[in-house]
Amino acid sequence: MGANLASKLGTGLKPKQFIESMEKNKEQFLAYYDGFAWDNEEDKEYFESLNNRDDLRCLIIAADWCGDVVRNVPVVFKALEDSGIPTEVLIIEQNYDVIDQFLTGGGRGIPIVVFTDTGGFSLGHWGPRPKNVQAVMTQFKKENPDRDAADYNEKIQVARAEMGRQYGEGNGYHAVIVKELRSLIESF
Repeated sequence: MGANLASKLGTGLKPKQFIESMEKNKEQFLAYYDGFAWDNEEDKEYFESLNNRDDLRCLIIAADWCGDVVRNVPVVFKALEDSGIPTEVLIIEQNYDVIDQFLTGGGRGIPIVVFTDTGGFSLGHWGPRPKNVQAVMTQFKKENPDRDAADYNEKIQVARAEMGRQYGEGNGYHAVIVKELRSLIESF
């Protein structure tokens, strides 16, 4: 078993509360949220079938200022809406103790979607972005470990542009996130 997050269960914002509390990027967040559509009936039925399980909880470490949160959390919210899995958002600035247990390449990448059992034990996590998009950042960090290098900012802009291309136009990446979440949940 992973980290025990029992003390965090029940302390986060419900998805609706998170959306209502957003001070940044709310319009774009809602555009992704409202633009969500199931790629296929099988995935929709799978997430609906999770209503038969009462052993899962979901904590999402996020912040409204983060582009990956704005892009990816609406998909997670939509996928889990019909699942019956209690879902809460933990704001990163108030939960460094949690994010520090789920570092991405040594950094505090968000969103991190953590699934726990009812006792708060971490079963697995997803994030901060789809695997194909994250691969770009992982490669960048490997090739550019010195954040103080003269050309670091120039190179990270190139990496971010490539990440945007990996996400693609429109909402096609939503199906990728749904598949990755489904695969993760099926593993426990």
